[in-house]
Amino acid sequence: MPATHTPSVAERFTGPGAWREGLRYGLLGLPLAFVALPLYVLLPNHYARSFGVPLAALGMVLLGTRLFDALLDPWIGRWCDRLFARSHRAVLGAAGAAAAVLALGLWGLLFPLPALRGGSTGLLVWAGALMAVTYAAYSVASVAHQSWGARLGGNEVQRSRVQAWREGLALAGVLIAAVLPTVGGLAMTVGVFAALLAIGWLAWSSALAPPPGVQLLTTRTAASPWREPRFVRLLAVFVVNGTASAVPATLVLFFVQDRLQAPARLEPAFLGLYFLSAALSLPLWLQLVPRLGLARTWLTGMLLAVATFVWTATLGSGDTVPFLIVCALSGIALGTDLALPGALLTGLMDETGERGQREGAYLGWWNFAAKFNLALAAGLALPLLGALGYAPGTRDPEALQTLTLAYALLPCALKLLAAGLLYVLLIRPAAAPAPTIPHKALP
Repeated sequence: MPATHTPSVAERFTGPGAWREGLRYGLLGLPLAFVALPLYVLLPNHYARSFGVPLAALGMVLLGTRLFDALLDPWIGRWCDRLFARSHRAVLGAAGAAAAVLALGLWGLLFPLPALRGGSTGLLVWAGALMAVTYAAYSVASVAHQSWGARLGGNEVQRSRVQAWREGLALAGVLIAAVLPTVGGLAMTVGVFAALLAIGWLAWSSALAPPPGVQLLTTRTAASPWREPRFVRLLAVFVVNGTASAVPATLVLFFVQDRLQAPARLEPAFLGLYFLSAALSLPLWLQLVPRLGLARTWLTGMLLAVATFVWTATLGSGDTVPFLIVCALSGIALGTDLALPGALLTGLMDETGERGQREGAYLGWWNFAAKFNLALAAGLALPLLGALGYAPGTRDPEALQTLTLAYALLPCALKLLAAGLLYVLLIRPAAAPAPTIPHKALP
């Protein structure tokens, strides 16, 4: 009888019934992305407009708490590796506890104590302390979930499919978060988030477990990810590209409300179209991966992002339809940022023999870089705009021009830099022929 082939864990994300496995693993990505929008995009605007918190002070608090959160991620990553070495149930238990803290923290941030709302100082202390706890809980759940997917392994196509399931469902979460606060209010937003978080965790608990890894390396024998040159090069590209995305994410609502002067009812449409376009583009980008490879497909997305987003600099009051077009096209480009960098990282861990033992260490530094980008965007862009004369609600032409430059042109310059680094550091070395060793004649 011919031998039957038993599909590997990663193969089950591309074969028959792949949608079931993808949904079980990836569903937690929906609420985790859902909460990221209120935490990183809506919260600064909410505190500035609803409570009158000065931009400079708010930016410094966001910078401090996000840097604190980012510095925790490498430690959280190593802790998650120890949990995986113990059992998969230990990982699920830690992530479940973090999810509960995360839901409570979001409620406290959006609805601060009434006694604190009269002055900026007490409100900023409350927000800073609660953000530190909430961000830490978010990091535990995120790193554990990402490490689980990275341990599934597979080839380039299979790794990109695993990433796409998680990030595609994450985009669905962002879409809900973009619409729900306007339609249902902040209280309903927190309630829906808590319910989705519970459902996502339950689905994950029934997902396929990664294959058992080798024994966890000890602290003395485990080399730091920073000693792997390929990881450093990939991380450099990821940081510059992430900064290019973090700046407009921080400033988008200010741009829409003051530069475009768009009605409030259109704000969910801008964000929703952007993330919907990214979700719909994922299958198209995945079709390119077998032809171009992960790195060249990512480069294509970067160049498309610049070619479409640069036109934002020409927009002004009332240009809502052109901005919708920009949101759709740049959202398509976003699909590569979501699915491909993580797949490149997973492949690197396979090549270095780290898969199954130290995904958390790598992903901890990876998430540190992502949050460092957001911290810089909030901690530098907001105070700088305030120093240059911009304040929420202004109609001063010079202040609005400063906002436009920061929102539209700075990200494009950073994205071009990231594209150049991707080509020089990753694509060109991979395409170079292997060095030949000259034949030495025998004596």
